Amino acid sequence: MSRYHGSSSAGRAIAIVADIMAFILGLWILMYLLDANRANDLVRFVHDAADWLAGWSHDLFTFDEDWAQVVAGYGLAAVVYLFVGHAVAHRLGRH
Repeated sequence: MSRYHGSSSAGRAIAIVADIMAFILGLWILMYLLDANRANDLVRFVHDAADWLAGWSHDLFTFDEDWAQVVAGYGLAAVVYLFVGHAVAHRLGRH
């Protein structure tokens, strides 16, 4: 029975990590769209974390408008992390 509980706990942990990653990416998109002060420490931290999390996707698309590129690139990463994280969590929860 503890095996099932461990899988469930691992699945919850993975889902929480995926949610946090997506939250950081979404927060950066919001900060960018609201033209947050990039000299602020919190804004820099969120931007650096989002850059690291979306390193594979933030320049994947090229749009004429910078805001569209930010939303598409960082948004794609957020959706992928949510989808994959919750799929893995669901799979672990079933065993």
